[in-house]
Parts: sequence; structure tokens; C-alpha cells
Amino acid sequence: MRDPASVAREHKAGAPKSVACLVLTISDSKMAETDTSGRLIRELLTKAGHEVVRSAIVKDEPAQVRDVIRQGCEDPRVHALILTGGTGITSRDSTFETVEGMLDKRLPGFGELFRMLSWEEVGAAAMLSRAQAGVRQGRILFSLPGSPNACRLALEKLILPELGHLVREVSR
Repeated sequence: MRDPASVAREHKAGAPKSVACLVLTISDSKMAETDTSGRLIRELLTKAGHEVVRSAIVKDEPAQVRDVIRQGCEDPRVHALILTGGTGITSRDSTFETVEGMLDKRLPGFGELFRMLSWEEVGAAAMLSRAQAGVRQGRILFSLPGSPNACRLALEKLILPELGHLVREVSR
């Protein structure tokens, strides 16, 4: 039987070093100048050697979010979509339901791990996060809260360490 650690190393060794990403900010109030979370995500991806092939800002309207996700999944350059915003529980937060209905496969461990890590930073308020991840049309999709601190946590602790590996696995 092969050592699980060596299998994981092999998978990561065969993973792409650079992943082409779409970054989508979902907000009723953000504009390019005030989109701190979207900017942070783009900076962290680029710094890690990944490519941002498209970014956009849309209102927290399901049809607008679905349109950008569909376009991203139809773009042969895009391998991962990272969304920020609309994951809370206010009456306007509809990103979770919109994304949930579009996923072919869900990665519940992402949301669980994100909330566990958030617990260490914000305590019980972590339960309000509906961060999620999954697969649509062979693309990895992450849906993150709109807070820059939450985006940094998700990128640095979860997404960047595994992004190439996730893309490799979903393309098999």
C-alpha cells in the first residue's frame, strides 16, 4: 500500500503551477474603486503565480451572478472562478442559493474548513458564513464572503495551497 503523503505529493507535483482565474465581486454597493476584496483576491492570485483572465462586479441579483458564472465556465481560458460577496444571511444575500443551484459537485469540506478557521478569528460569528466550493463544467468555483479578511483567510489557508491540485483533479 502506498503512503498517502507520497500520493499527495505526486498529485501536487503533476498539478499546474499557474491557474487561469475569473474573479467576481457580488455587491449592491461596490465599484471598481471600492472593491477591496476583489482587488485583494486578484493580488494574492497574481503574487502566487496564477493568472486573472477576467474580473467583474455585479449586483447581488441571481440572474447577473448566473450569467457571469456561465460565461466563465464557457471560456476555455478559465479553470477557476472565485466569487466574493453575497454569502451572508441578509435578505439581499442570494449568492449561496444561486451558486448551489449551478454546481455539478459540491466540496462541503471547503465551507467546513473555512468556518473552522474563521472561528479562530471571529468566534461564533463564523456560523454566519455560507462560504462554499464546488465544480461546474470542469471548473473549480469558490464563493467567499465579501470581507477582505475572510478573502485573505480563504486564499492563504485553503485555496492557494490546493488550487493547482484541484484543477488537476477536476480535469481527470
